[in-house]
Amino acid sequence: MDVDYSLYFVADVDYAAGRDLVALIEAAVRGGVTVVQLRAKSLPFREFQDLGLAVAGRLAGTGVPLLVNDRVDVALACGADGVHLGQEDVSVLTARRALGPDKIIGVSVNTVGEARRAEEDGADYVGAGPAFPTATKETALPVLGPDKLGRLRRAVGIPVVAIGGITAANAAELSRAGVDGIAVVSAILGAPDARRAAAELRRAFKPS
Repeated sequence: MDVDYSLYFVADVDYAAGRDLVALIEAAVRGGVTVVQLRAKSLPFREFQDLGLAVAGRLAGTGVPLLVNDRVDVALACGADGVHLGQEDVSVLTARRALGPDKIIGVSVNTVGEARRAEEDGADYVGAGPAFPTATKETALPVLGPDKLGRLRRAVGIPVVAIGGITAANAAELSRAGVDGIAVVSAILGAPDARRAAAELRRAFKPS
């Protein structure tokens, strides 16, 4: 699958705080989001599956792939286009055996070594960060910044999506660094208008 990673929306159930996440995703896609990752750390399987099915239904025909955070079982159950895995999650190799050769598998990385290992294991892309300081997700990982992200991008042959602390104000720095896309949570979910926020991010980040 040929994927445009330029504006990658991590639709986090907990961050949405009871709002209609399906409607927010739909609005963000109208604003220019190119990939949706559904993240629901607190949901049990059945609720996560039902939400995934609802989102998949809304994305059908848009050309925007749906990825599920961590949960290979949920991805299979709702017919998602793939998964995104953390360093502590199931391995890329295990996920590939379960999902098959045509699904998208991404991996969170913070170093060149982790990115190269993900590529060697067969990941389709990596999410590298934090790009900038962020309050959305507690992490002790060092902030990479545009320079280190640029070096990481040049070290691998698969797409690199930057994540962490990204806004319309700093997205252009990452574009100049050469990454393939930006992933955001609060820049869309924390905005009063998801569609407008997505459009502003899309204008700000122009992949080379």
